[in-house]
Amino acid sequence: MNAENIRILLTNDDGYHSEGIIALENALSEIGDVYVVAPASEMSGASHSLTLSRPLRIRQIDARHWTVDGTPTDCVTLALNRILSFEERPVICVSGINHGANLGDDATYSGTVAGAMESTILGIPGLAFSLVADRNYDFTESAKVAKNLTQKALADGLPENTLLNVNVPKGIPKGIRVTKQGFKDARPIISEHIDPRGKLYYWIGEERSGFHAEGGTDFEAIDEGYVSVTPMRSDLTNYSAIERLQSWEQ
Repeated sequence: MNAENIRILLTNDDGYHSEGIIALENALSEIGDVYVVAPASEMSGASHSLTLSRPLRIRQIDARHWTVDGTPTDCVTLALNRILSFEERPVICVSGINHGANLGDDATYSGTVAGAMESTILGIPGLAFSLVADRNYDFTESAKVAKNLTQKALADGLPENTLLNVNVPKGIPKGIRVTKQGFKDARPIISEHIDPRGKLYYWIGEERSGFHAEGGTDFEAIDEGYVSVTPMRSDLTNYSAIERLQSWEQ
């Protein structure tokens, strides 16, 4: 594929002005024409939600940049069906770079992963990138990883109906591992407070104690300093449980 034919859609869940998507755009602009359609404000934890209860507003910044006052799923849906013309239709969608990890079962909450998933559902290969850090984000290495893996996906293609959830460790990665989704050890922490009007409100958080070391998981790859590449799909069927449950059929 010629460079002039490579059109790349970017989105994220940290919002249009986030450092992660700016670093991602700078890196991918070296390999193709980049179009950014991202949430106007932070939408972390939005998961694969589609806004149906209110109208959505699109703001065009310039010829290749738009914001949407909605979720990453809204952004991709509108980008592919309303914002971009047929001539501008992307050949790949890249979501991120997320400010923080999207490992294990946390991927089900992730708006970053959802952006890539929605694109895949709509027939455009999707990749989601996240930097595993808590603060002092340096996107230098994760942007390089995003560029290299996007080029690899463009050259080799992805399996049908498959998106890639990519997590990049802090510092310089030792390499890349293809992984399965792991599971964290955590419990919810809910703090209760009173606002100035005397009404209760709550913050939901969690306390983590580690992860299930099963071998070959995304958690283990990151823990050992490797980039984790986890192939995912929207099909949530637990195929191993079908036979066990067939006795329920009537």
